[in-house]
Amino acid sequence: MPELTSIFTAPDGDLIFRIVLSLILGFIIGLEREITNKSAGLRTNILVCVGSCLFTILSIFGFSNALSIYPMGDPARVAAQILTGIGFIGGGTVLRHGTSIFGLTTAATLWVTASVGMACGCGKFSIAIICAILSVATLTLIRIFERSCIPKTQKNNKNMKVTIICDDENAPFFGNIIVEKFPDLTEMSKKDTGYEKNLTKISFTVNICCKNAIEYIYEQFKDSNDKLVSISVKELSD
Repeated sequence: MPELTSIFTAPDGDLIFRIVLSLILGFIIGLEREITNKSAGLRTNILVCVGSCLFTILSIFGFSNALSIYPMGDPARVAAQILTGIGFIGGGTVLRHGTSIFGLTTAATLWVTASVGMACGCGKFSIAIICAILSVATLTLIRIFERSCIPKTQKNNKNMKVTIICDDENAPFFGNIIVEKFPDLTEMSKKDTGYEKNLTKISFTVNICCKNAIEYIYEQFKDSNDKLVSISVKELSD
């Protein structure tokens, strides 16, 4: 059996440049996600881009000698499985609350970041750079366009998650208030807090068309503050 020689047939300097470029482009894309406080930020996008680049390099150069031994082999399978791996990572960024789904933009960004890394690994530097620039432009400029051009009634639609903790005896009272004040709620759950007796935790998700949605929600419970143990409100974003 012929002895396998060096894993690389391309100059090491060129391969290192591909990896470094993928790191830089992953940083550029990830920076936008980090600034907007998304779940997959700077480090995730850098690692996805560099990893995709490295797997592509291995797919191209790592099996060149092996093909002389196993001519029926297909080294492109390594690169093909990158998208499968990205599917698992992207799936972890997608969340479902009632009928609403969040995180699709972040998952799509990881998918594009992987393709940029693969382009670097193939040596298609101009394509990789242009794609990275267009991706960042899409994430930033389209957001500005949405905020400035989309009608106010749509732009101010916000998905809010509200969590209320109250005494067990007041749980039916707050349940009625929630149904009355928020008829468009998409999800509601009621259970014991688990860490203290005689307390009930009520959580619900609702779509609010209001510029100051958090203040609006607090306003609905201001007459019942004496019966509340705590209330928290947060906005669910992409």
